[in-house]
Amino acid sequence: MILSLVLYGFLFATLAAALFHLWRDGGLGELILYLLASWAGFWLGHLSANALDLHILDVGELHLGPGLLGSLIFLFLAHWFSQIGKPV
Repeated sequence: MILSLVLYGFLFATLAAALFHLWRDGGLGELILYLLASWAGFWLGHLSANALDLHILDVGELHLGPGLLGSLIFLFLAHWFSQIGKPV
């Protein structure tokens, strides 16, 4: 059960990062940044929902709603921080 939870969590977080990368356009460096940010945000959102006992868009034991929300927040923050110092 725990293996499927981890696999589906990484699958959804990776899908969110890939779609964000496709939307914002970028190179390999940005893709790696978005993957790491999405994974961190997803698991932080999942663990926060688990600690707060939130059940929004649950898929079995996976708290998909808060996980995706955390993933999106981290993706936007990663994109925003990656723009610092770039010429306009």
